[in-house]
Amino acid sequence: MTLDVSVVGGSGYTGGELVRLLLRHPGVRLARVTSSKMAGLPLHAAHPNLRRATELKFTSPEDLETCDVLFTAVPHGASMGMMGRYMSLGKKVVDLSADFRLKDPADYPKWYGSEHTAPDLLGRFVYGLPELHRAQLKGADHASCPGCIATASILGLYPLLRNGLIDPRRIIVDAKVGSSAAGHEPSPSSHHPERSHVVRLFAGTGHRHTAEVEQELTFGERPRVSLTVHAIEMVRGISATCHAFLTDGPAGRAGDKDIWTAYRKEYGDEPFMRVVKDKKGVYRYPEPKILSGTNYCDVGFELDPLSDRIVVVSATDNLMKGAAGTAVQCMNIMCGLEETAGLDAIGLHPV
Repeated sequence: MTLDVSVVGGSGYTGGELVRLLLRHPGVRLARVTSSKMAGLPLHAAHPNLRRATELKFTSPEDLETCDVLFTAVPHGASMGMMGRYMSLGKKVVDLSADFRLKDPADYPKWYGSEHTAPDLLGRFVYGLPELHRAQLKGADHASCPGCIATASILGLYPLLRNGLIDPRRIIVDAKVGSSAAGHEPSPSSHHPERSHVVRLFAGTGHRHTAEVEQELTFGERPRVSLTVHAIEMVRGISATCHAFLTDGPAGRAGDKDIWTAYRKEYGDEPFMRVVKDKKGVYRYPEPKILSGTNYCDVGFELDPLSDRIVVVSATDNLMKGAAGTAVQCMNIMCGLEETAGLDAIGLHPV
């Protein structure tokens, strides 16, 4: 079975990653890649790494035709207005914007500053994080991929909350992100002289991915997550440091063995989850540098017995596991393909 797939909004960083993955995917044929600004130009005009990898040219979004899978990688707020048309063209749709991630329409004015214009469609989308929603993704027609910071935060904390090991009312996530997370369009803060050599707090409170983290990590009581985000001098990658406090269980508070058991229980069979916790060495904790271009999420932890605190570190490539890689993983599951198809890249070292 070979699927015909198309990408809407292929000139940005996420769209470029989708194209790179789909061109080498054994189960798909990339039919169209759209861009309003670059229609008629070869794909390598936006993505120089694709030179001679394909003869495809960008087409206008107006020229889209029906396909088996349609990936939509348009800016936040643009997808909801066009989703009716996208659904008519793609037998299955994988949306990479924020427009269909949150289930409650009331959350959009709170976190995104505007009303949702297609609230009737929200319930048709599965939150596209396979480690949590693989069963719902199987055979689904529509998936909404998580935000990059949300992905790292959720995957770091999920086994602990799922197994009742930490207090859901006291969770702090401090995320460091590379510049590609800000997208393709430049801004004063992304201008090289302003971005170079910085460790810049750009969201002390109120980051919109907080809503996704709380939504997806609700097991009875909705957790209270305090999310802080720093921009650092790195192009790709997210390192999310999560601070939480242990709860009392039947045998007292959890130790290293209990934490290991929880992570192995939830992630032992996951193809893209790795627990990284070595006693010595440079890379004894997760490090986004060596995950560039891969679909892995590495998670590690350390217990602080003096304060009953656990520190969890979760690392990803924000353009891969935080965006395009997860989108392809969702497609594989939705269409009955091998889940890891097209996603077998191993990170580079040194870089």
